[in-house]
Amino acid sequence: MQVILLEKIAHVGDLGDVVKVKDGYGRNFLIPTGRAKRATKAAIAEFEARRAELEAAQAERIAAAQKIADTINEGEIEISSKCGVDGRLFGSVTNADIAEAIDAKYGLQIKKSQVRTPLGAIKAVGDYVITIGLLTDITADVTVHVVGEA
Repeated sequence: MQVILLEKIAHVGDLGDVVKVKDGYGRNFLIPTGRAKRATKAAIAEFEARRAELEAAQAERIAAAQKIADTINEGEIEISSKCGVDGRLFGSVTNADIAEAIDAKYGLQIKKSQVRTPLGAIKAVGDYVITIGLLTDITADVTVHVVGEA
């Protein structure tokens, strides 16, 4: 399936690129979320007419994401959870918990899908460096201190 991208997508292409993607990816994800349109002559002509507007909107999103990244980059948050004597948590600290803690400390709306924990949910007391993926190219690292409660 040929689509024209309406924003930059990792490992696919940049704004305005006409790319070939698998049918299911285009039909089920790219087109319904508004990230791409079928690459017909009419759609390409419409895109060229709106190119400046779409580039300005993308530049705005990038600037907003960079501002958020500058705010939280190298920041620290603390999450307390019940744990046993050996330091293992009863339960775990999930992406949603981390996003909620960032929202509470910095007042930023971070989605749990933007939180990237390399080893999955955190299940022990300690310090962990977590990456927040704000946009395709913009990330911020946050240190999460998991402390135990008795």
